[in-house]
Amino acid sequence: MSRSPLDVVPAPILAVGAIVSVQFGAALARTHFDAVGPLGAAALRLAFGAVILLAVFRPRVRGWDARTWLGVVLLGLALAGMNSLIYLAIDVVPLGVAVTLEFLGPLVVALVQTRRWLDAGWAVLALGGVVVLGSDSSGAIHALGVVLALGAGAFWAGYIVANANLGRRADSLSGLAVSMLVAAVVVVPFGAADATAAVMADPRLLGVFLVVAVATSAVPYALEMVALRRLPTRVFGVLSSLGPAMAALAGLVVLGQGLGARELIALSLVTAASVGVTVTARRRVVVVAEPPPA
Repeated sequence: MSRSPLDVVPAPILAVGAIVSVQFGAALARTHFDAVGPLGAAALRLAFGAVILLAVFRPRVRGWDARTWLGVVLLGLALAGMNSLIYLAIDVVPLGVAVTLEFLGPLVVALVQTRRWLDAGWAVLALGGVVVLGSDSSGAIHALGVVLALGAGAFWAGYIVANANLGRRADSLSGLAVSMLVAAVVVVPFGAADATAAVMADPRLLGVFLVVAVATSAVPYALEMVALRRLPTRVFGVLSSLGPAMAALAGLVVLGQGLGARELIALSLVTAASVGVTVTARRRVVVVAEPPPA
């Protein structure tokens, strides 16, 4: 088997690189919400993402049975909800806050697979992070943004379950590529008007969202696939827990969104809970690679 140039890069760096790519891609998309709107941005991102994944993985759908197709559609609906809701969320709350709340989705999936008091402790720690955010009475954190981010997290949890089930029936990458097309078909009608008007006014936006799609789809998938060949899933899970912190950094660097002490405490609690669940998980618990949430 020929070696990829990525094979000489340490696997942890590849895993972190995937997280950086996803979160800075989301921040780049956010800088153009005034032009295309959050749903227009989601529509462009999913449309380009679907084209890229279909071209790269060239799924062979002949021979898929009805249950496989049902799994693909369910996975596509999860992707549609996850991507559209997180874009709507980061339109009203800082990127780091939105991703922290969204991260509760995969954390819940990990927790429900275990039945130990220790895991209950991690759940309480994560809940504490949400309570800290919710205790802000100043109005700095928009309640609608919190609900949208939690909704994105729920769809992320659905994505993990659907992807795991689909992977038992079909090639997971082929299924993911077709599911991305399903997601685009669902979301594009809601964002097409805003996206079309914006692109007609400034065609350069097509290039911007092509970059966003590459940064949030092609690059992280490639890096994660190579990293997971050489990295234990438990270590990968710990590294994936850096997602909220990386989102906060992207929000600060790209968007100028500084987080206050309350938000940083909440982020730290959720991240610590995620790391804790991963490190103390039994071998039977499967750590699922993070999808491109934005």
